[in-house]
Amino acid sequence: MVTISRRTAIASGLTVAAGGALGYGLWPGLDAYEQEVERQRKLIASEPTLVELVRMASLAANGHNSQPWMFHLDAQTVSIRPDVSRRTQVVDPDDHHLYVSLGCAAENLVIAAAALGRRPDLAIRPGAETSIDIALAPGPSTGDTLYRAIPHRQSTRSVFDGRPVSSEDIKLLEAAAKEEGVTLLVFTEPSDLNDILEFVVDGNSAQMDDPAFVAELRHWIRFSSSTAIETGDGLFSACAGNPVLPEWAGGMLFEALFTKETENEKYRDHIRSSAGVAVFFGAKEDPEHWIKVGRSFERFALQATALGIRTAHLNQPIEVLSVRPGFARWLGMPDARPDLVVRFGRAPALPMSLRRSVDAIIM
Repeated sequence: MVTISRRTAIASGLTVAAGGALGYGLWPGLDAYEQEVERQRKLIASEPTLVELVRMASLAANGHNSQPWMFHLDAQTVSIRPDVSRRTQVVDPDDHHLYVSLGCAAENLVIAAAALGRRPDLAIRPGAETSIDIALAPGPSTGDTLYRAIPHRQSTRSVFDGRPVSSEDIKLLEAAAKEEGVTLLVFTEPSDLNDILEFVVDGNSAQMDDPAFVAELRHWIRFSSSTAIETGDGLFSACAGNPVLPEWAGGMLFEALFTKETENEKYRDHIRSSAGVAVFFGAKEDPEHWIKVGRSFERFALQATALGIRTAHLNQPIEVLSVRPGFARWLGMPDARPDLVVRFGRAPALPMSLRRSVDAIIM
């Protein structure tokens, strides 16, 4: 059984009082939202056209659900390019998360294509704006376990159930994440998780003290289902187990409850209820390796989804420059840059996030 701190319980009580019951499907106005989710998040029903493969790619993990990608289609090649208009400049000033997101999208496309009888050949094109080309040719259909997980993968921002994940399942996660140029460290001991928690709290405290960070995050939050459907992006309240509200009311609630103290307590409960934490490193600090980290993580997350394991990001220790070096030293890799921090465990699913229309992301 997971014990939730009193302070978090109080904050959750205020949230329920403001927004009503939080069971899946009980958020007001969620019917239209769920219909849109169902339309977007389905496997390819017929011939895997390039447009349908782009739809699968767009279901990938990405920072703030900003979807910082554009796709160019040319005969049997899909190119993925950064959409710099969707940068998150405060939390991601060097476009690290942006290129990790491109890697996640590329991996979804590669997995879907291979599962449906297309042989993908991926090349990373360095330049002022590094891009990814994926050439497709006829080929044998490969296993579809990860492909079938694509519509169901989510970042589950909730308290997990505290149960351990078996060593056999962890080996499957590690095998799925294997990528040349990427190192994965997995921590499951309570003492290690407590140490990681302190780095998360330090990083979160620094971010919460930064008005620019808070303003950028607030920009991407969608409190109402109508706004979430209209934009097709951002962090919809229901996807984090929070109430669906009119935008004006959600803004007031954000101002009242989004504090350093409540956020730190939330992360304490999140980490203490998790089965473990995974940390991803690229061999070099450049867009090519950030893309590789994204591909590695996306397979990790899809394998987790196939096993009924949830994942969620805890990237504060790598996002805050004053915290990152100490975290790298604690990890035993003082000369490397940790790229992603991800907790994992088991929990019920939350509502899925939306994506923009395929037409909006094809050049």
